[in-house]
Amino acid sequence: MSTNQGLIKPYASQLAFVSRCLDSALIVLAIVIVGWFNNQAVTSDFLMAGLLGGLLHQILADFTDIYRSYRTESLWAEAKQVALCWTMGFVIICLLGQFSPVEATLFSWPMVAQWFIAVLSMLLVWRVVVRSAMRRLRSMGYNSRSAAIVGTGSLALQVASRLKSAHWAGYKIHGFFDDRRKSRELDFDCRRAAYGSSIECDAIGTINELVEKAISGELDSIYIALPMRAEKRIQDILARLSNSTATVYVVPDLNVFEHLHARSFNLNGLPAYGLIGEPMRGLNGWLKRLEDIVIASIILTMISPLMLFIAALVKLTSPGPAIFKQQRYGLDGKSIKVWKFRTMKVMENGSDFKQATKGDNRITRVGAFLRKTSLDELPQFINVLQGSMSIVGPRPHAIAHNEEYRGIVKNYMRRHKIKPGITGWAQVNGWRGETDTLEKMEKRVEHDLHYIHHWSVWWDIKIIIKTIFKGFIGKNAY
Repeated sequence: MSTNQGLIKPYASQLAFVSRCLDSALIVLAIVIVGWFNNQAVTSDFLMAGLLGGLLHQILADFTDIYRSYRTESLWAEAKQVALCWTMGFVIICLLGQFSPVEATLFSWPMVAQWFIAVLSMLLVWRVVVRSAMRRLRSMGYNSRSAAIVGTGSLALQVASRLKSAHWAGYKIHGFFDDRRKSRELDFDCRRAAYGSSIECDAIGTINELVEKAISGELDSIYIALPMRAEKRIQDILARLSNSTATVYVVPDLNVFEHLHARSFNLNGLPAYGLIGEPMRGLNGWLKRLEDIVIASIILTMISPLMLFIAALVKLTSPGPAIFKQQRYGLDGKSIKVWKFRTMKVMENGSDFKQATKGDNRITRVGAFLRKTSLDELPQFINVLQGSMSIVGPRPHAIAHNEEYRGIVKNYMRRHKIKPGITGWAQVNGWRGETDTLEKMEKRVEHDLHYIHHWSVWWDIKIIIKTIFKGFIGKNAY
């Protein structure tokens, strides 16, 4: 869509500069308070560490974008970004502290932990206070924003619902504006009812009325929520609103695509959206990798005696190697070798691979127990440390199954946009083991894609805990 970019005015928060100064001051203040609390003289080393912390926080803030306007976002969304920014800066400071000639007491465990907690608490508390004060003022009519929505379709109703649910933002919806509303009024009323009584406005105006209100200064924000095919209509509306001071947003209807982690990016000056994306690239990828290394290292340390015992048991009870490496599809569909304890008398790994079934005579007696309890998959923690797998992710299927199902299960290969996992959302929900029907594979893929869409570190931890209590043994595992 070709539009004059000057028509779309980004919201610049008036608190951004004050927020930056306050955050940096609190980081320095916190280290002073921690020093006093521990009866330590506040030396130049303390102040330098505090100033370095404030500087790193400002640098990393541009990557985490913590000083953007959170008017329409929840406190939880802001708190997560602030916590991430400070945690990254804190880790860097601690690493630098190990190689710099500063006082050893500054980076001793009690003091450094106290500083981290003190700063994080201060950064979050002042934001909670400001949000509470602004919510109070906006409920009294101060600092409110008047908004209008162009369109009467489902996307327009979603925009209205989001604005209404962001009650802390102080938005007042003037209504819906659409020249084609009369032919769609009944359909609009039905859709509006589906979104609940919180959307109280009717489709009250035409585009001419919208322009008049915008030019007269009655509207602060206008959200254009029209289908992507309405390019000419959107261009015309933007041109007519060019003489107003209202901030105009175009809300793309990305729901028409089945996308993974859609996000905007700059293509050498041209704004673009990634629809079928790379959800674990960039910062998310680093977080996921750090999580894998830490958890896999801890688990391997704990289970190494058990793995040695299982390896000896497999070797002594049937001829062949204890560890079997199977070809699987990994990240981006590239071939990887997945480690497993051998559970069969044969080692099938080709295009004619046959999935294990109940009562399969290829499975050894020890192998049956290992497969039932998922203990045969313990060597995959080595894959995790190698970087070819993750702790949590879609389970890797045999190459033969990938080739079979990629043509008959919709979006099947999108599960390979992240690394395969030892456990996953599908597994803890019962979709593990034999996939003898198309429905079972569809359900597994559905859960895998849902996980990719909504990934977070906290969700990974939840899945790991569920796996410990309910994910190891399943009725479909043979």
